[in-house]
Amino acid sequence: MKLEKELIDKKFNDIDEKVDFIIELCQTLQAENADLTSKLGILESELKEKTEKEGQYSEQQAAIQAKIDGLLSKLDNFSEIL
Repeated sequence: MKLEKELIDKKFNDIDEKVDFIIELCQTLQAENADLTSKLGILESELKEKTEKEGQYSEQQAAIQAKIDGLLSKLDNFSEIL
């Protein structure tokens, strides 16, 4: 009878330790998840900013190319007149 009680107590202690381990693991994973979620938000924000800047750069390049084309056209017209 005493042996059975000791065995039951041991099993409950083992289960208690495993539950404590699982709780600690869950808390660690929750903290890691929160950290990764925060990092993801920062990276998404940086990507959005870079995408917007890339769009602005493309627009500037298109405007510069249009001006160059216009000047070249004027030069061609001028050289034809001469």
